[in-house]
Amino acid sequence: MLEYGRPGIRMRNFTSLTTLGLILTLSSPHAHADEGMWLFNQVPKAAIAKKYGFTLTDQFARQLQLGSVRFNNGGSGSFVSGQGLLFTNHHVGMDCIQKVSSPTNDYVKNGFSAATRAQEKRCPDLEINILQSIDDVTAKVNEGLSDATPPSEANQKRKEAQSRIEKECVAAGGERCDVVTLYAGGLYHLYRYKKYTDVRLVFAPESSVAAFGGDPDNFTYPRYCLDVAFFRAYDKDQPVVPQHFFPWSRAGAKDKELTFVSGHPGSTGRLATMTELEYQRDVSFPMTLSRLRGMRQALDKFMATSAENKRAGTELLNGVLNSLKAIEGFNGGLHDEALMARKREDENKLKKAVADDPAKAARYAKTWDEIAAAYERYRALNAPFAVFERSLSGGDLMGIARDLVRYTAEKAKPNPQRLREYSETALPAVEQRMFSDAPVSPGLEVAMLENYFTWAQATLGAAHPAMEKALAGRTPRAAAEAIIAGTKLADIAERKRLAASAEAVQSSSDPLIQLLLTLDAPAREVRKRYEDQVEASLRGAATRIAQIRFAMYGDREYPDATFTLRLSYGQTLGYKNAKGQDVPWSTVMGGIYPKVTGQEPFALPKNWLDGKSALNLKTPYNFVSTHDTHGGNSGSPTLNTRGEIVGILFDGNLEGLPNRYVFTDSMARSVHVASQGILESLRKIYRADSLVKELTR
Repeated sequence: MLEYGRPGIRMRNFTSLTTLGLILTLSSPHAHADEGMWLFNQVPKAAIAKKYGFTLTDQFARQLQLGSVRFNNGGSGSFVSGQGLLFTNHHVGMDCIQKVSSPTNDYVKNGFSAATRAQEKRCPDLEINILQSIDDVTAKVNEGLSDATPPSEANQKRKEAQSRIEKECVAAGGERCDVVTLYAGGLYHLYRYKKYTDVRLVFAPESSVAAFGGDPDNFTYPRYCLDVAFFRAYDKDQPVVPQHFFPWSRAGAKDKELTFVSGHPGSTGRLATMTELEYQRDVSFPMTLSRLRGMRQALDKFMATSAENKRAGTELLNGVLNSLKAIEGFNGGLHDEALMARKREDENKLKKAVADDPAKAARYAKTWDEIAAAYERYRALNAPFAVFERSLSGGDLMGIARDLVRYTAEKAKPNPQRLREYSETALPAVEQRMFSDAPVSPGLEVAMLENYFTWAQATLGAAHPAMEKALAGRTPRAAAEAIIAGTKLADIAERKRLAASAEAVQSSSDPLIQLLLTLDAPAREVRKRYEDQVEASLRGAATRIAQIRFAMYGDREYPDATFTLRLSYGQTLGYKNAKGQDVPWSTVMGGIYPKVTGQEPFALPKNWLDGKSALNLKTPYNFVSTHDTHGGNSGSPTLNTRGEIVGILFDGNLEGLPNRYVFTDSMARSVHVASQGILESLRKIYRADSLVKELTR
């Protein structure tokens, strides 16, 4: 699966896998093959027509844009009926599926199917966004700034401008407005969204079918997964009637067919400098991997103690395992000498273009030295910045406590002076998180808080003043147990009481609030140093070099992924693996049965074993394509040239993980569930007649 530590799962702020992706180096000055995560106002229509003979019209692009949705927990999806029916991956929907489950109704393990609208289950804190428009606001963000403006001042003024523009957009009728940073500051676009916060679960298969093969098969192919889920968007307690939705294809996916994927890739590093790549390889990724491995050990220990603990920890463990495998793949790319040599050669070409032009050299030649100096400063800040700010994560309640502390403090400030994530337009999403009625597992909270304390001590040293104060002479385990036993934050009424008053938070005796107040001072201090000493310099460098690239290449280059809507095009196509063996474009449903062992993760539920004889075992099940996709694209619709659903993206193969930095399609593939296999399962295994009727009418 493709989330790579997606926001929204219990990892909270533990989602920043890279630092700034600077627009300093591309794998090539022009996209090749089926490369490109294209902005919807930058679709390469001529390239598509030249290669595939298909004319992508503005009307078709608009249909793709308005039929696609973003799930705020880090995934993608689409409308697939005129009654608000939403289509995404099981692993994208699993956050909700877990939250509407209980010890007596485990919908993750056993699946869920609503026969009527009344049986659909509302997700506690899920929001979906539909992109309505894109406007270039670069001039507004940079107004009054010049190369002479001190970097820290320029950085702060840009953030103030972004908050102001978003507020003006909402006041003018936008339901959600985000100023998106592209090319690490080369461009700023205002994205205006329609949003829905009443989203209800309609159907989910059993997790053993959705993620058949589990972690061993993750990022591999051939695959046999029914990684799908259906939800419904409501507005004022009535199903939404979307402007656009994607009909289900009657024919389904075909070999070597041109298809499109519209979704929200999270982040890539194709525009990163060598300095950044080396920083990730030597500093950032080793720390992240160490953190994830510690979380895995803590979860394994917690989940081994009871069936209920196993249920409570399943979704978080899946996210940790997915992130571990993904980052190991990314890190492998950064240790690949050929990949790094190619990136170095590309960067040297850009440097030469600057050096050969005296005017450019006078203005830009020192930029790479500035970047190197900024990353040297970042090395000194990395550990405290990770522990207190970027990767602070010790369970759901710890995240809620952080929100309460900062929400009340930031609300008292003028909007332009707030932390960006607590700006006026961001507060509805913060409130949705804080007041979610999702169930909390006290045991899991203890395990995750203990793990955070253990990691923080190992990273900063046991004698760090903030950690000494937080632990107060206790072991990480004893401190975590006492804090979770003493906190009242599981009570939504108590959260609302605290959120209403900064004084109530500051004077609170709640041990979890006290912990976050203790951690907030060093967190703000190191964040300020990072923003002034690192981010400001890098953002300024990116802006200057973006000007060079735009002059040289115009809109023939696409920006790195930013969890905003992108369009990818490609074809269903098999490949030869590293052993020279032919790998077919599609698997069939019958292929799953020889892999069944009866033991996790290769077990099937009884309905699949009993229903084998009813299935057409030659039905396409999973397939691969050349689409350029990445984490966050999970749940993206796979569409034919008629705008019909032929599949849904759910993964990529291991060979594609280095595509984070350099795109290739010799063996790298995106992996999808075929529309034919989905319908066959719904009809023959689940007898979900009403759902099938809605999809195929």
